[in-house]
Amino acid sequence: MRRSLRILMVLICLLMGCSDRSEAPKAKSDAEATRWIVATDTTLIPMSFIDEASQPAGFEIDLIRQIAQRAGAEMDIVSVEWPGLFGGLITGKYDLVISSVTILEERKERMAFSIPYLTSGLALVTRRDREDLNSLEDLRRGGMRVGAQTGTTASFFLEKEPKIRSKGYQAYGHAITDLINGELDAVLGESSATLYLKNQSKEYFEKVKMVGEILTKEHYGIVAKKTDTALLDQVNAALAEMIAAGEVKRLHEKWELGLSSAPPELADASAN
Repeated sequence: MRRSLRILMVLICLLMGCSDRSEAPKAKSDAEATRWIVATDTTLIPMSFIDEASQPAGFEIDLIRQIAQRAGAEMDIVSVEWPGLFGGLITGKYDLVISSVTILEERKERMAFSIPYLTSGLALVTRRDREDLNSLEDLRRGGMRVGAQTGTTASFFLEKEPKIRSKGYQAYGHAITDLINGELDAVLGESSATLYLKNQSKEYFEKVKMVGEILTKEHYGIVAKKTDTALLDQVNAALAEMIAAGEVKRLHEKWELGLSSAPPELADASAN
């Protein structure tokens, strides 16, 4: 009787999806994970932003979705302000970060990067009526006020310019607003975002202009924890396939990133 009762209980448990609770379920390894938590700063059009339907959109959003699809993973995208991205990644709140993050040696000490998915650079923007400002040297000579998003390569660049008075902002767009309102002399930011905004928001951007040459050459990568090697291998494999198939180039064209940025060739990406 006891044996029959035990068998009956096992059958009921199987039908109801019960499991042995005597030990805690083990976390899946990185390679087995089927859902990624991806963090991004959704303030940089056209890379990553919130669209009219209140959904994440942009070049980087399309890119990471296609990477996840190729890797057979589901994904949740989390909007996080720039200052919280890396801390949240390192402490395990997020699996990946994609947010126009430049691959820097000092960042590699704390985090791991994918192969590059985009080459871009920094560009200066001034008001259209400022005929006296046409280059970085003009800003140096005049001790001008220049805005940049805090914690980005633009802000790092300005830290090395003692003759320029820099001001940090939580978002690139806030700096542009202050520029238009006369609070700044110029803004330094990511060039492809500047060109996109210029093309898409002509009425807004008719008051400003890009000046001088692209000041830097930067490679953007997807960021993971240094210990998440299996996850990064999945990302790299999918991204390499996309580069080889021309998918990254097609996304570059879709989002009108312009001549100031370029999708990497596979050989260039692998070299990093």
